[in-house]
Amino acid sequence: MVESAKIISEYKPDLIDINFGCPVKKIANRGAGAGMLRDIPKMIEMTSKIVKATKLDVTVKTRLGWDDESKNIVEVSERLQDVGIKAITIHGRTRAQMYKGKADWNLIGEIKNNQRMKIPIIGNGDVTSGEIAKKMFDKYGVDAIMIGRGSIGKPWIFKEIKHFLKNENEMEAISLNEKIKMAKLHFKKSLEWKGEKRGIYEMRKHFSIYFKSLRNFKPIRLRLLTSTEPEEIINILDEIKIKY
Repeated sequence: MVESAKIISEYKPDLIDINFGCPVKKIANRGAGAGMLRDIPKMIEMTSKIVKATKLDVTVKTRLGWDDESKNIVEVSERLQDVGIKAITIHGRTRAQMYKGKADWNLIGEIKNNQRMKIPIIGNGDVTSGEIAKKMFDKYGVDAIMIGRGSIGKPWIFKEIKHFLKNENEMEAISLNEKIKMAKLHFKKSLEWKGEKRGIYEMRKHFSIYFKSLRNFKPIRLRLLTSTEPEEIINILDEIKIKY
């Protein structure tokens, strides 16, 4: 990680964000991602070394703890701040929860209100609308909110949230034509970034949610999620526009 930080620093990004929050089994079970929550001394030591190895700001994303018996995020946040991180993003679930149940924002708020904490606290978990985002800001006082799964198949969520925070009302719903236009651009960028095979595979979960509100959509959805040809996928998107 230290060597990686040194290499990354040469490319002059805005910051280095360490992900101690990924709950995926193959990651966590080998001690990476949220797996570091089972070895807090190692987490702190690693973070300290990375901070010292770069002139870039270092931030951390993590969870409340490994499980309900080890919700140690209050202590962990303080210790990470002490070794020099510049901000912390906290997902309101334990690793054991994965993405089940509800995110516990009360603990996130407790950390924000901890007088020991001077760095920005970024809340994450179950933010799926502008109304919810405003509630999290107002009730828990976080400095910012991170959106993860809420943006899958709904990239306009960021626009929705900005609109609600400014106007305190919901913006006009995105039309089907706009969704199709976005889906095409999203698909194009996915192919450019990931290549054809992976780009198509990763877009399937997005396509499924883009159009989930359409009636009798199952046959088209099946074709959209099984096609392996970019041109065919674009044609299916055009077909949706015509049929609906």
